[in-house]
Amino acid sequence: LLTQAWIMDNNKTVGDAITEAIATVGENIKVRRFSRYVLGEGIEKKEENFADEVAAQTKAKEPKPEAKVEEAAPVEEEKQEEKPKVAISAKLVKELRDQSGAGMMDCKKALAECGGDIEKADEYLRKKGIVSAAKKASRVASEGMVSSYIHAGSRIGVLVEVNSETDFVARGDVFKELVQGLAMQIAASPSVEYVAPEDAAPEFVEAEKKAEMQKEDLASKPENIREKIVQGRVDKIINERALLTQAWIMDNNKTVGDAITEAIATVGENIKVRRFSRYVLGEGIEKKEENFADEVAAQTKAKEPKPEAKVEEAAPVEEEKQEEKPKVAISAKLVKELRDQSGAGMMDCKKALAECGGDIEKADEYLRKKGIVSAAKKASRVASEGMVSSYIHAGSRIGVLVEVNSETDFVARGDVFKELVQGLAMQIAASPSVEYVAPEDAAPEFVEAEKKAEMQKEDLASKPENIREKIVQGRVDKIINERALLTQAWI
Repeated sequence: LLTQAWIMDNNKTVGDAITEAIATVGENIKVRRFSRYVLGEGIEKKEENFADEVAAQTKAKEPKPEAKVEEAAPVEEEKQEEKPKVAISAKLVKELRDQSGAGMMDCKKALAECGGDIEKADEYLRKKGIVSAAKKASRVASEGMVSSYIHAGSRIGVLVEVNSETDFVARGDVFKELVQGLAMQIAASPSVEYVAPEDAAPEFVEAEKKAEMQKEDLASKPENIREKIVQGRVDKIINERALLTQAWIMDNNKTVGDAITEAIATVGENIKVRRFSRYVLGEGIEKKEENFADEVAAQTKAKEPKPEAKVEEAAPVEEEKQEEKPKVAISAKLVKELRDQSGAGMMDCKKALAECGGDIEKADEYLRKKGIVSAAKKASRVASEGMVSSYIHAGSRIGVLVEVNSETDFVARGDVFKELVQGLAMQIAASPSVEYVAPEDAAPEFVEAEKKAEMQKEDLASKPENIREKIVQGRVDKIINERALLTQAWI
């Protein structure tokens, strides 16, 4: 990301834009993380024979009218007799749930209404249009919308992708309200890590099983039921982390899964929560303990020689500039050297060297006068405040969630910071190749794989052996920079 061209000004990179903001606000600013969703990306559509599908649906619908006429009266008659006789057990609810695909509360209510009779309860659900939702759940959903929710204060943010079968349903109020409710649900559920229980990582499940098997209280239980006890405990842990098994914040009498099933029955299409990201500002950042008196003393000492340097060197800089400018070529190596020394942006370093005829020291002084060099020192300070923000592109097909940190809440509430964050969110949305913040964030395995691939290219054989390594490194650096936010051209 940092190596991309900044979308607000293509003459600078994203990293340069952040460095300028640091110089302006006087605090360190860091892009910590981001998520970028493209609707339906990676979903494979299932090829179906439309004629066969219509025939199957027609056949499935044929017996329904007769079943309603014949069974309507008996269901009502027998209900009064059977209701008090049958206890609605969890096993019975599960059996109906597996058979119908309806939600837990819907199944429980249907069984209560039908005196515990599975078949009649299934018919009851069918009349309510709930059973059909299970069949719809097998159909591919690749439309829908990407949505976000930023909680008051911009300290918690959520990005979620929810899929439907058609764009028509995605544009409807029922679907939109469900998606917004899901985003709020995720924001309010700090323990949630994945969509459904089956999405839990196998390693995590195995580790939990081992931990439960080693608990002391299990030794007092009969050996033949220990496995069941452990499985029950592990299932509880898995469900606590799954979105679909949480109590629905709009109605605590149903789960999130039940709410989705009801929406499926209402709109007549499959609906799936595909993925989500949840950010909490500053979560996991360790603040560095510093001696404030020592820090102030160090800063005071660092500032002491500055006035003298300005007075002595001001005139020579202006005098020598005219002579040296045409004589010195501003090479990439020179720019990099000044950048490493000052911490300023690439374009700022290039301009400073051009103004100072390629003299590193004078260029460094030039940057100091402009207040840009100091940004490098600020970049070493811990930034744990800031804001979580989002950007949803027109049509809700691309969405971005980003966390940007500052040192204080005061800076985070300022216009300079807010505009930078909004620009960064738009930059990420406009950069499909971007995968990480800075070049150094590239996965070591990815870098190693790229090096191997480049070393095996045929054109390398014609190059002198002593420079092959440099050529490969240059190519790999280019690939890494193309995927980093901070090196992009600022849009």
